[in-house]
Amino acid sequence: MSLTGLGQMLHHAFIIHALLAGSAIAAVCGLAGYFLVLRGQVFAGDALGHVAYTGAMGALAAGLDLHAGLFATTIAAGVALGAGSARITDDVAIGSFFSWMLGLGVLFLTYYTTHGSGANGTANVNVLFGSIFGINVSATTTAVLLSAGLAVVLIVIGRPLLFATVDPAVAQAVGVPTRWLGAVFLGVVGATVAEASQIIGALLVLGLFAAPAAAAMRLTDRPWRAFWLAPVLAVAAIWVGVTLAYLIPAAPASFTIMITAAAIYLIAAIITRRERTSAQTASSDH
Repeated sequence: MSLTGLGQMLHHAFIIHALLAGSAIAAVCGLAGYFLVLRGQVFAGDALGHVAYTGAMGALAAGLDLHAGLFATTIAAGVALGAGSARITDDVAIGSFFSWMLGLGVLFLTYYTTHGSGANGTANVNVLFGSIFGINVSATTTAVLLSAGLAVVLIVIGRPLLFATVDPAVAQAVGVPTRWLGAVFLGVVGATVAEASQIIGALLVLGLFAAPAAAAMRLTDRPWRAFWLAPVLAVAAIWVGVTLAYLIPAAPASFTIMITAAAIYLIAAIITRRERTSAQTASSDH
């Protein structure tokens, strides 16, 4: 692909839609991902990705709208998981819930495949791996508006949520509703997963939650700087990933986006390791 061809990339409507919708979702994933990593709830974010798949398949098997199944199940599951613990949801509880949801998803998939997949035969793959290049104007507008709303919620609850995460005992003692905050936060994560599943896929959304946020936390030890850096890195993963998918037609966009997100974390790890080594060397010289 020549530089001239690359320059034509933004002339395609499907690329514009992919970048707008993808960037909006990535920004929210970065904001939410910071707290998922900080609170040790990355596994919960992964579980909600599988809940999204089960909800979508269940809705289709019942003859309902796929989006209704996505949002209803992920938000309900997120609130339930968040309400179950004031700080960090028990991994055993999540693992048990996760296994049950996977089994239920297989049941719905089997029923949908044998009874109704002819009506929407690509739904299974689209929910699992997303369809970022299949986003139309309506879906793009929905993604941007919904992401903006979710981002506002995260920003509003950000300060008390950080307090409840860093020192939950003191936060609860001074009247911070730690359990309520946890439920709202994972409810927002659930809604983010539901929307992201349609763009990058339920199985891959964890990459946008974890990698940019973890990279941001490596690059700075200041909480709010990392909180704002995480969405910037997540959006960068979308732009680089979409560009690579455009340049390499054989490479799926979800793959290139996830590879870019992983590369961002790797680069951040290398940078911090070199800085730490340099600091140790300078200290030993003195």
